[in-house]
Amino acid sequence: MKRKITQLALIFFISSHVMATPPVEEGKAIFSSRCAACHNVNKVVTGPALAGVDQRRSIDWIINFVHSSQTVIKKGDKDAVALFDKFNKIPMPDHPDLTSDNIKSIVEFIKSEASAGTEKAPFNKPGKLRPVYTPLSITNYGFFIGYLAVVTLLIFGLLMAVKVKNMERIMRRNQ
Repeated sequence: MKRKITQLALIFFISSHVMATPPVEEGKAIFSSRCAACHNVNKVVTGPALAGVDQRRSIDWIINFVHSSQTVIKKGDKDAVALFDKFNKIPMPDHPDLTSDNIKSIVEFIKSEASAGTEKAPFNKPGKLRPVYTPLSITNYGFFIGYLAVVTLLIFGLLMAVKVKNMERIMRRNQ
């Protein structure tokens, strides 16, 4: 009986390690769903670029900041206040549901992305940049026809409203 329990525990232990997601993959999934709207690894977006965050701050500071950035700011942490001021006092949403291991896996993902560097785009830049707008000119018939159609409809609508009011007045007099 004792041997079966030991074997079962060993199988469970091995299978849990085999089934566990690597921290970088888990970090990528969490980063994509929770962080990518405001952060990028190498670019400043709504929030700061996160490359090298593990070198600028301790992991405990990062965990506390991710759990509740406003709490860290209200405590008067100089780095947190400076970040808050630099990014137009836009508060970072709190993520108290993320565990320390989740946050560490996000940091591992950021490290792996930062060390990968910037890869070359799979396409070349266009030779000539073309504007996406067309300036208004006398040859733009579509705009002027549309404008005249709207003005004509407005005038027609006003004339009809005046005619209807006159008909109502005539009908009231005749009653």
